[in-house]
Amino acid sequence: MKNNPVVPYILILAFGIGLIFFMSLQGADNKKEIAAEHEGGGETTTETTDANADGAALVQSCIGCHGGDLTGSMGPNLHGLDEAHIVEVLTKGIEGTPMQPNMKTEAEAKAIAEYISTLE
Repeated sequence: MKNNPVVPYILILAFGIGLIFFMSLQGADNKKEIAAEHEGGGETTTETTDANADGAALVQSCIGCHGGDLTGSMGPNLHGLDEAHIVEVLTKGIEGTPMQPNMKTEAEAKAIAEYISTLE
């Protein structure tokens, strides 16, 4: 008896469909947890008391547009900006720019603003 070369492909297809079905059920069962993680509410974070160290780490996400020394590149120079303005932009965004709302949490935005205010 000769083996049919289509059989392995049919088995792979059946396994794939079964896996997709299982993952769909799993996602439907966990949709609240998945949504909370997507919005940032499902993660547990510990806040460090050293805001300057946090700011220095967090500001790394800014250098792509504002330059390595944050004096401007595609985005404007951040030196000398008011801390409240920085927090507002990071949390509320600027329409029509890459600065979208909710880029950082309030705590992260404050840490970044405090760090930027120490730069010369």
